[in-house]
Amino acid sequence: MRILVVEDEPLLADAVAQGLRHEAHAVDVAYDGAAALERFGVNDYDVVVLDRDIPAVHGDDVCRVIVTQGETRVLMLTAAAGIDDRVTGLSLGADDYLPKPFAFRELSARVTALGRRSRPAAPPILRRAGISLDPHRREVHRGGRYVPLSRKEFAVLAELLRADGTAVSAEVLLEKAWDENADPFTHAVRMTILKLRRKLGEPPVVLTEPGVGYRIP
Repeated sequence: MRILVVEDEPLLADAVAQGLRHEAHAVDVAYDGAAALERFGVNDYDVVVLDRDIPAVHGDDVCRVIVTQGETRVLMLTAAAGIDDRVTGLSLGADDYLPKPFAFRELSARVTALGRRSRPAAPPILRRAGISLDPHRREVHRGGRYVPLSRKEFAVLAELLRADGTAVSAEVLLEKAWDENADPFTHAVRMTILKLRRKLGEPPVVLTEPGVGYRIP
């Protein structure tokens, strides 16, 4: 998934982002509300992890903008754990609410659940062309053979499988599997596809549609 973490405590924000990247997500970070809105206006996010008490633009106002523009899900964070605070956050349109301090495992599980709601329902295990991908165990098999993949390779393969046979452009793969620091003119997608093909083995299963993108038939 493409995720935006909005948190004004840099150490916490960076730790959450790093943990989510370790789970093969593409993660951007904003340390205040103005930067969050700027990034939201440029990128398509599946989930925004949003601290409520942030400078420049308050988290409540950021949440209002997000929920009125598309299908992005919002997990709101706050140091205030009272029921009234949670009710207020949810009434703004947030999809879920997590008080601080929190365990990263719980945050990750909530983000994953929200991500499932941000896109059409998919089976727990993605299967196509003899490939099976388990998003939760982060395991891939082809023809019963375990295929070890890097986080980027796993993320790209998951997007191709979710496309259900239709072609996915390099731009979309870059958007979903990398973060905002990725160079749009990089060969990262092409190189990742080459490595993916090599690891998945013969016969080739990831096809190139010239001028369109990549697909698994």
